[in-house]
Amino acid sequence: MFTLPLYRIMLILCGFPVFIVSALAYIAVRGGKNKALDEKALAVKALKEKGADKLLEAEVLAQLQKKYAFLQKNPSENKLAAELKKITAKRFKELIALETSHVGSEDQGFLPYFLSLLKNPLFLGLSFIFGFPAFVLILIFSNPYVKFIFERLIMMVLVVFGVTFLVFTILYTSPMDPAQNILGLMTDETSIAEFNRIYGLDKPYFAQLMDAFLGIMTFNMGRAFIGNEDAVAIIMRMFPITLTVAFWSLLVSLIISVPAGIFSAIKPYSAFDYVFMFIALLGLSIPNFWQGLIFILTFSINLGWLPSMYVIGNWLSLIMPVVVLGTWLAAIIARMTRSSMLEVIKQDYVVTAKAKGLPYSKVILRHVLGNAMIPIITVVGLQLGVMMGGAAVTEKVFNIRGLGSLIVDRQFVPDIPVVLAGTVYFAIIVSLTNLIVDIMYAFLDPRIKSNMKNY
Repeated sequence: MFTLPLYRIMLILCGFPVFIVSALAYIAVRGGKNKALDEKALAVKALKEKGADKLLEAEVLAQLQKKYAFLQKNPSENKLAAELKKITAKRFKELIALETSHVGSEDQGFLPYFLSLLKNPLFLGLSFIFGFPAFVLILIFSNPYVKFIFERLIMMVLVVFGVTFLVFTILYTSPMDPAQNILGLMTDETSIAEFNRIYGLDKPYFAQLMDAFLGIMTFNMGRAFIGNEDAVAIIMRMFPITLTVAFWSLLVSLIISVPAGIFSAIKPYSAFDYVFMFIALLGLSIPNFWQGLIFILTFSINLGWLPSMYVIGNWLSLIMPVVVLGTWLAAIIARMTRSSMLEVIKQDYVVTAKAKGLPYSKVILRHVLGNAMIPIITVVGLQLGVMMGGAAVTEKVFNIRGLGSLIVDRQFVPDIPVVLAGTVYFAIIVSLTNLIVDIMYAFLDPRIKSNMKNY
């Protein structure tokens, strides 16, 4: 980590108190001066008092005159003086270095002195107390996996603040007035001004933006404009519903798509391959809202098999939303599984495994599927975040009071605290999903694991 400037700066900042104390101790012990510099100055003074510089200059001048006489040249006085000065200075430095060669090992500078201080138990204990962040930083970067996770968490924090800045700016510049939308168009100016004062909407842009950033750090995003309820409490109540629908949709899509993609890759261009890829293309082409309406019309109204709306605790009401979301995701994963496995099957190590006589099932599961999982996991991780954000359409169709439909409803007010809190939750979930996907890469691909250790 010492070779990277950013981490070196972070280490110095985290251990600044210990660094200051060590520097003061070093100055006090050394008397504010470096012994090597003192010895060098004394050597220069002694040599000049002996006239060594004059003798050296005369010797160099004699050598230059002999050289130009041998070459039968007559240089100008300025050229001769410049060359004489340059050579004399160089040889005088060599003479000083020779005279002070015994001093270098006595004082090597601040770093060896600091390392010697760490051998003292009392100083080590005090440095651990006052420089605790620096020790934590060293511990983090000593392990490549912990370092990798730490960097991704830092990126997640930057993403959350960046998303908050963009969403807040869009809502702030929106032409819609929350006070008029909630209180009514015929509300007098006094009531509107009082509403803006209560919710801080009369503050300047940067003051409101700083309040939003502070709310993220303190988990207090303010109170909703509608209902005057805590925005974080609303999100915590709605988020599990969206997460439940997304989780079961993802599970159903994986159960269907991964085996189908494997069979399509094992027997490409067969009847099964053509049929399933045609179904996958239909799944990608059908809009979620249209498919949801057809399901309600068929299975709820005409047949009466399933509830038309989602009811918490009723697993039958979860079937249609899960199938609608899972169909779209299963089509994407199945096509990616098929294309990724077809690419891996053609690799030389797969041909070698077959030539060694390994069972075909073991070749597929161990050598082909294991190496083909990386792009599949990438797609699953990305689509999970997209599905949680895009579940708003499905939630509106099936009247699911989840986070997606909540943000859609509140953004037309705009209810800034609720929309910001929901957006931050989505950003955190997407970032954590990408972090988990990146970590899984290292366990699936030894090349990535090796790169992480050398990073």
